[in-house]
Amino acid sequence: MLFPPELPDADVCHLSAWLPAGTATALLLALQKEIPWEVHRIRMFGNWVDSPRLSCWIGDPQARYRYSGAEFVPHPWLPALLAVRERLETEGIGRFNSVLLNRYRGGGDYMGWHSDDEPELGPTPVIASLSLGAARRFLLRRRDDPARKAEYLLGHGDLLVMAGQTQRFYQHALPKTARVQGERINLTFRWITPR
Repeated sequence: MLFPPELPDADVCHLSAWLPAGTATALLLALQKEIPWEVHRIRMFGNWVDSPRLSCWIGDPQARYRYSGAEFVPHPWLPALLAVRERLETEGIGRFNSVLLNRYRGGGDYMGWHSDDEPELGPTPVIASLSLGAARRFLLRRRDDPARKAEYLLGHGDLLVMAGQTQRFYQHALPKTARVQGERINLTFRWITPR
């Protein structure tokens, strides 16, 4: 993995065009049609709110996931997603039993600052994040020094891998933007330890 000098204790790797453009476009179109998209309800500052994006949790039957006060039971794998998982595992990026899909319908859909540090992810999770569609800014900042940050522009077919102590020491976000009108789908592959 790559250790950006501005991000001590982070283990982050950005692979541009990991999926070729034609393959990425075919996957994007399939996911738009085949995924049972829904608005997840999450707990923020003590209140239940609609998440500002569409989502779907997919995985092995035992890969139940709890975050933001809600528990998610996985939908079954689609063949196209199994093919991506197999490639990730074959390339030695990690071992995965689930994927969270987020659909950002335009620049107004976003993801606020957070870490993927739920107990069922383990102490040093590998998160493999595949971007499809419109390019968006992805930000990382250190928890104990928010001024220490990095930015990645994640384009169509790009893969960003976060591993090691990244979730312990850093938060990440996908901010709102008025510049982006197109849709983006993001797939975050992960390993959930069954409860």
